[in-house]
Amino acid sequence: MLRGDVLLAERFEERTRGQAERLMPLLEEILTEAGVTWSDLDAIGVGVGPGNFTGIRIAVSAARGLALGLGIPAVGISGFDARDAAGTLAAVPAPRAQVYAALPGEAPRLMPESEARDAARSAGLSFAPEASPADLAQRIAILTATRFQHCTASPAPLYLRAADAAPARDQPPQLIDG
Repeated sequence: MLRGDVLLAERFEERTRGQAERLMPLLEEILTEAGVTWSDLDAIGVGVGPGNFTGIRIAVSAARGLALGLGIPAVGISGFDARDAAGTLAAVPAPRAQVYAALPGEAPRLMPESEARDAARSAGLSFAPEASPADLAQRIAILTATRFQHCTASPAPLYLRAADAAPARDQPPQLIDG
């Protein structure tokens, strides 16, 4: 949480389950730690992905709902924007030795990390997809502070691949009696 250039509070919890149940209490704790209330907020920033499908949906939904209820803008920040630095390939870690990468002049896509590393080298860029959660959260807050006054669209998840749990296309949904 930022006030101007001053970091008031930050928190990171690694969770594999229970993100939705923990999110609102966590936000309340951060507000208390920072000594502010919901009505003190000017905007809400949210990471929109790419990344964990469920986590992104939860975060974006919560940000949009809070912004609507508070009458303030919600600003979506992509993982590429949060990692963007001069001379570095914007890349977001993905499972199975892959990254989501935004190669110069190309749309972001999922690719093997080794391919992205080679592409970065060929383009004269450094390759550093890892960033701490605290660094990413601070970057999202900073970008939100610079963009919220001109934000016109609600944040939406940035999906670069289909969900792992997508239903089979060749079978209609089954209805259960009872």
